[in-house]
Amino acid sequence: MPADLGKVSFVRFVWAVLAFVLAAAMIGAGIAQRTVFQGPKTQTESVSLSQDTPYVLVDGSVLNSLPGAQTLRAEGSGTIFAAYGRTADVKAWLSDAEYVQVGVGENGALTTSEVQPTATPAPTTDDTTDTTATDAAAAATRDPIGSDLWLDEFQQDDELVAPLQLPSDMSVLIAGDGTSPAPADISVSWPIGNATPWAGPLIAGGALLMAVGVFLYILGIRHVRRSKGPRRKGLPLPVTEPIDLATAEADKGVISSSASRRSLGRGRRTMLVPLVAVSALLVTGCSADAWPTLGGTATPTPSASVIVPEGQQSPAVTEAQAERILARVADTVAEADAASDQALASTRLDGAMLAERTTNYTLRSSIADYAALPAVQAKPLRIVLPVAYDAWPRTVMTVVDDQADKVSSIMMLTQADPWSAFKLTYMANLEASTELPELAAPYVGAPQVPPGSDFLTLAPDKVAAAYADILNNGDASTSLSLFDADSDSFRTGVAADRQKRLDEFNQTAADTGSLTFESSAGSQPPLALATLESGAIVAVNINETDTVKPTNADAVIKLTNNPTVKALVGAEQSATGFTTTYSDQLFFYVPGQGSTEKIRLLGASSHILDAKVIP
Repeated sequence: MPADLGKVSFVRFVWAVLAFVLAAAMIGAGIAQRTVFQGPKTQTESVSLSQDTPYVLVDGSVLNSLPGAQTLRAEGSGTIFAAYGRTADVKAWLSDAEYVQVGVGENGALTTSEVQPTATPAPTTDDTTDTTATDAAAAATRDPIGSDLWLDEFQQDDELVAPLQLPSDMSVLIAGDGTSPAPADISVSWPIGNATPWAGPLIAGGALLMAVGVFLYILGIRHVRRSKGPRRKGLPLPVTEPIDLATAEADKGVISSSASRRSLGRGRRTMLVPLVAVSALLVTGCSADAWPTLGGTATPTPSASVIVPEGQQSPAVTEAQAERILARVADTVAEADAASDQALASTRLDGAMLAERTTNYTLRSSIADYAALPAVQAKPLRIVLPVAYDAWPRTVMTVVDDQADKVSSIMMLTQADPWSAFKLTYMANLEASTELPELAAPYVGAPQVPPGSDFLTLAPDKVAAAYADILNNGDASTSLSLFDADSDSFRTGVAADRQKRLDEFNQTAADTGSLTFESSAGSQPPLALATLESGAIVAVNINETDTVKPTNADAVIKLTNNPTVKALVGAEQSATGFTTTYSDQLFFYVPGQGSTEKIRLLGASSHILDAKVIP
């Protein structure tokens, strides 16, 4: 073989070896970055509590002492409960109880401090007991599960692991069952940025170099074989004769043929293929953080700016929180309706809503086919307008579309204090053609308008009396000019119903009795939330009372054809007469001072409230 051809083959083999060495170094470096040289993926701060309090508050400063998502862990015996919400709300819930607060010290380590009750215990109705001690004991054993203040809650046995991503103004409450001491071992973990952006390129580059080395090695082998010329003849060889296979097999057994040189060459190449395959598997197994980020960071699309009025407080609830609260209300009321359970209904209803339900339960227990009141609809939730208020009581307005009945319900829910559940106070059906005024976004909320506010065309605490005067006097009412009559189908319906009943009564009893109607403001206080046009949505309660009594000393009023009143009063006749009261729940849009608009009725509902014998 010529010297220059041998040199070419040698160079190819040298380059092949160098490619193998570099490939091994690059692949090894890439694997090392993902294994032995890769640091921990999380950083954990932990604390062990020595106090035996039933509640622990992990402050938002702890959760945000390091960037990134948080993972909360709590270990103890039995069921462990955790919930998170705004720090102010969590502290308000804990204000009448003793608890441990976990914070961050000056050196970054977690610290614990025991917090004593600051709220004055609410007085009880029993004057013979020590109210302070009783209420303090109740606060120490209060079950935190299911509070409407929590944005979310978790429950696990023995060890609780909760993935979180909370801002600094939110905190976490940890407890057991509200009686036993809270879990003592608490830790918070954060992910650490340990990406290896060059591991992927090193492994991929090493695989490519390994493939190049294999190719150069094969070329070198092929060049060596082809560069061999014909050999010189040697001494004369003896004449060969063909082998008799049959004789050879008989004499020496079966002769095995050896593999040809070409087959051996193929065998050596197949030994190199798995090396490339292994490198490819290593590359495909690398995650996204094993590669550099190219092309820069995507610029987010700017969204419309929402200007929050200066000094406005935070909204009482979030949209998801309102949806969960309304679902709880609907489920509880449905259960109470099925069992006619007034005590259960009182946990989620208040005011006129509870009074109407109580009356309905009484009638259903006495009249077999008496219909139940409309159910509380929870979804689809179309509008949520929470009050922007950090203290209590709190109010939330919602609008729910009933897809089955094609009716929308407008509701007002109130929460009396941090420990109470939200209760449904007002509910009415929206008028078919109702257009609601422009409202603030749920994450902004609306200020609550005081009952005696002078910034509206009519103060909220005067709306009920003014509208009641229109129901009583019609076009002769002095308040008629304040209200929009064209969109008010409720007033038209009330007037038509009264006239119909009066005509029927006069056909048989005009000479012996009288039937009169009177509307008045109900006992339920108004609720008003501001709109964006400086107006307000105002919910009020009006009572409509029908009075039937004899005008002849010898006459009596019989309830032969009125099983409803008969069931409520427990009598069939009276010489003095009866009163029947209906409860109207009405929602109005009241414009601001200086507006040319009139007060518009948005929604209404009416149900029987009570019936009595005239004394």
